[in-house]
Amino acid sequence: MPLPSGLPKAELHLHIEGTLEPELAFALAARNGVTLPYADTTALREAYRFSDLQSFLDLYYGLMAVLRTAQDFTDLADAYLERAAAQGVRHAEIFFDPQAHTARGVPLGTVVEGLGASLDRAEERFGISTRLILCFLRDESAESALATLEAAKPYLDRITGVGLDSAEVGHPPAKFRAVYEEAARLGLRRVAHAGEEGPAAYVREALDVLGVERIDHGLRCMEDPSLVERLARERVPLTLCPLSNVRLRVIDTLADHPLREMMTAGLLVTVNSDDPAYFGGYVGDNFDGVRDALGLAPEQLRELARNSFVASFLDDDEPRRERYLAEVEAYVFDGA
Repeated sequence: MPLPSGLPKAELHLHIEGTLEPELAFALAARNGVTLPYADTTALREAYRFSDLQSFLDLYYGLMAVLRTAQDFTDLADAYLERAAAQGVRHAEIFFDPQAHTARGVPLGTVVEGLGASLDRAEERFGISTRLILCFLRDESAESALATLEAAKPYLDRITGVGLDSAEVGHPPAKFRAVYEEAARLGLRRVAHAGEEGPAAYVREALDVLGVERIDHGLRCMEDPSLVERLARERVPLTLCPLSNVRLRVIDTLADHPLREMMTAGLLVTVNSDDPAYFGGYVGDNFDGVRDALGLAPEQLRELARNSFVASFLDDDEPRRERYLAEVEAYVFDGA
């Protein structure tokens, strides 16, 4: 039985640059006079085979060359929102990587204004509320992160929080203490990737040094029972990305994913798509995959959907959160 994609859900771990489908990449390349090193979309899709996180990042950043203008970012976000709406997304908290764009001469304002033109119309056009989260590249310097946050200050009316992504190993959270302290001072919400390829200790460090409110990925927390107990006790959300974990060889198969064990341990876990154009599926596809591979029952899927809204940064709009949660509770699964 196919997953009932109408199950209302929030997506909390989504890199907008990772929604660049091959067809759109070639269209933007043509529009902007960029030559891609692939014969066609089929050849590009064939390149979406990764041995680890770094092999993905090399292609990911290279393909961003097609993103040049505000309209490019608007088109990118519109394409994601249309796909997300078809898979039941009602609220999306969207990551973007300004350093990856400013390094190639695209101003931060171009990125934010382009994304904003799409997000401002997202509820009207797609029925999706949105938040925007600025991510720092952890394999860049702490000084670069601070400069990026400073450059973002004119746009903070559009930005809800900050995050930390890119190559994890060798770049511990503590490297970014100062920029997270400044983000907290500015009233921004704080999240960080930790415990994907990096150790469970990075999860603790993200909590204790950066003061993050959510952990992106975090599946390696299961290697530290005391950390699991803490995460469950403090109700720290974890934004899991199952298909991503398989594609980047963090786990071998979806059947190996610790999601079920994490739920049993009382962790506040959510299911998300990460970089869906590269990893074989959007958020509904991830729900479908874990349901089939792990044998999740409808009420467990409902729990995951419920968790997504509980973990969202909708604190400034509790009536909206309550409406979304009511939609989750009212949802009737096919065959139920």
